[in-house]
Amino acid sequence: MSIEYLGLKQVTGSLVVLRGVKDVSYEEMVDIKLENGEERVGRVIEIKDDIAVIQVFEGTTGMSSANTRTSFRGKPLEIPLSKEILGRTLDGLGRPIDGLGDIIPDVSRDINGSPINPISREYPRNYIQTGISAIDGLTTLIRGQKLPVFSGNGLPHDALAVQIVKQARLTGNDDENNFAVVFGAMGVKNDVAEYFRRSFEESGVLQKVVMFLNRANDPVVERIVTPRCALTTAEYLAFEHNMHVLVILTDMTSYCEALREISSSKGEIPSRKGFPGYMYSDLASLYERAGMLRDRTGSITQIPILTMPNDDITHPIPDLTGYITEGQIVLDRSLHQKGIYPPIIVIPSLSRLMKDGIGEGFTREDHPQIANQLFASYAHVQEVKALASVIGEDELSDIDKKYMEFGKVFEELFVSQARDENRFMNATLDLGWRLLGILPRQELDRVDEEVLDKYYKPYYEEAN
Repeated sequence: MSIEYLGLKQVTGSLVVLRGVKDVSYEEMVDIKLENGEERVGRVIEIKDDIAVIQVFEGTTGMSSANTRTSFRGKPLEIPLSKEILGRTLDGLGRPIDGLGDIIPDVSRDINGSPINPISREYPRNYIQTGISAIDGLTTLIRGQKLPVFSGNGLPHDALAVQIVKQARLTGNDDENNFAVVFGAMGVKNDVAEYFRRSFEESGVLQKVVMFLNRANDPVVERIVTPRCALTTAEYLAFEHNMHVLVILTDMTSYCEALREISSSKGEIPSRKGFPGYMYSDLASLYERAGMLRDRTGSITQIPILTMPNDDITHPIPDLTGYITEGQIVLDRSLHQKGIYPPIIVIPSLSRLMKDGIGEGFTREDHPQIANQLFASYAHVQEVKALASVIGEDELSDIDKKYMEFGKVFEELFVSQARDENRFMNATLDLGWRLLGILPRQELDRVDEEVLDKYYKPYYEEAN
């Protein structure tokens, strides 16, 4: 039987300090019973000698320093898991909030996961089709990859997340029943949480989705736990049931701000912009839980979404995320203001593992070359735009005017698509070739002559 401690040494914000504790571990779960019989849950976040600092999930309002009873569970937070968790909606701690009753677990797992031996990892191959041309064609999402979305306040990253969940699918000979999505939302407003739930339910994909919802008015410490619950669920489905799992985490900025708030309340010395110095390793402990194992057929693919404060890509959150992950998809405010959805700006977006999961045997033999050519041609469009801003469009050469036309049509037809439009990979590649037909053949210097002979055709705009 666990020891019960009476009284508290100190209550500060959402933290309580307990003195005289024995045999207590970091991140151990704590049960707290108030004088009026109310029960709350906490987690040990710091230990020094016989003093334990406990973060209380429900806050410390109404807690008495004299008559509060505290007992330690002797283990960290665990989440109950079974395959029946698919289709369920849970709070940030993994407790059901969909009115369908408790989850009857096959196992309970520590939310912090187990370290994976790097030698046992399998190199990511093949891809997940999202149905979004700017992603599938130019920043292809590879199974086992971690590919973040860098967004900003007011940009449609929530709509993009919903569209990816609705449209994401395996390709080739893989069984679609072997695909699942784990969706973790942190610090979202109630209307956004309802938008996610309703969108998945109405589209019929809810049965292959596990949702973890931490709302803006939920405890800050729960925000720290939410992505870990989501990733533990993903590991169970991928490595116990050999499923291919796509994990979408939004918004990582809310997570990092919660980390800063807790660090500040503990009195830790802040680093850049007030964030704790260990934020890099903390984010790595989440992102590195993506991947594949040699002795399993399942995979975990991550799409963390973050909003860059003031659209600053050098801010610590996107900066550290970019160091850990394998590329990024960047949303652009100027494209959004033009009415382009999704406003993915192609030039700074990249997928570092893309080259090993596309081409013959995966997508189509021309994919690597057309992707390189579209990047190169669109990059030249930016140079021509800069020149036009100085000398005027009328003074541009004929070939530069072709590039201006290509850039306009590329944004309007390739990057932009409807929110319910699901483009298959071949349709995306065919569209890319159609747009490259605007440019003279001699300008396509990133493509072999053999591939050009097969796919290149001059572009003739269709009559309305």
